[in-house]
Amino acid sequence: MAAFIAKQMVGNQLSAVKGAVGGDGGDDGDDKEKAEEEERERQEAIKEAEDRRKEKHRKMEEEREKMRQDIRDKYNIKKKEEIVEATPQEEPNPLMRKKKTPEELAAEAEQEELDDFTTRLKKRLSVAFKNCPLRNLF
Repeated sequence: MAAFIAKQMVGNQLSAVKGAVGGDGGDDGDDKEKAEEEERERQEAIKEAEDRRKEKHRKMEEEREKMRQDIRDKYNIKKKEEIVEATPQEEPNPLMRKKKTPEELAAEAEQEELDDFTTRLKKRLSVAFKNCPLRNLF
């Protein structure tokens, strides 16, 4: 409780001092222009720093690539070609596979049933044809 009262007393006195030193605030338009100019300068500085950083990293990467190429030349190593479509060729995770729609599942079941039917039909026809007394005519 004492801390609250002390804070209130010091806060009020501090606010009074700020108001007396700061003035009435009649220069708001000038302050806004100054703030906008500072913001533009800050944005330009950020952009310039980003450009310098990118240029630095580009130069470093060029130096690294030159060093890599020197090593490849020294040991007669061929440069690996970068494959852009490497990610789709990765081992598929069975837990992350694409779910099949009911239409796809029905089509697969129908195809399996048809395959079973044709397989059984072929077996029965071959057995029947082997036992047929007229098979020598053909």
